[in-house]
Amino acid sequence: MTKRFALGIFDDEDVLMHAIENVRAAGVKIYEVFTPFPIHGIDDALGIERSRLPIAAFFYGCCGLAFALWMQIYMLGFDWPMIIGGKPHIALPAFIPVSFELTVFFTCHGMVITFYTISKLYPRWRTPVLDVRSTDDKFVMAIEINESTDLNNLSKLLRENGASEVNEKEMTKN
Repeated sequence: MTKRFALGIFDDEDVLMHAIENVRAAGVKIYEVFTPFPIHGIDDALGIERSRLPIAAFFYGCCGLAFALWMQIYMLGFDWPMIIGGKPHIALPAFIPVSFELTVFFTCHGMVITFYTISKLYPRWRTPVLDVRSTDDKFVMAIEINESTDLNNLSKLLRENGASEVNEKEMTKN
């Protein structure tokens, strides 16, 4: 599958932020914005909704805590009960360190897997990059174009809003 993009290259993040507002106000859907560093407020400007990853983190933490408690209660209370230091078989205060560690372990690993899955960052030989300069010092606004898109008007809109150059790029999805 091949997609075509119009790339607006910007030199300054403030100009980019104003351009995002103006391009969206003109009714153009922005595919993605690539920046060399995080820009505060760009998510709101692009209309990106708040992430639901914290809900997943809470779920993974609960699973880790439940697994830790189940494992310790089963091992020390039923599978191989031993009296250690006169403590009962199921001594919850003694389970706190292991429960904490497994809660963090499950949360961290679950979040990494979830983030990579949602972001579609699968292992591959070559990562597709629309413009290499977006990792150095340029800000790139990518707008997906199709047959009905007027490239001249789009280019004019991007240049009027501060783009130093406008390029067209084709990307093939493997």
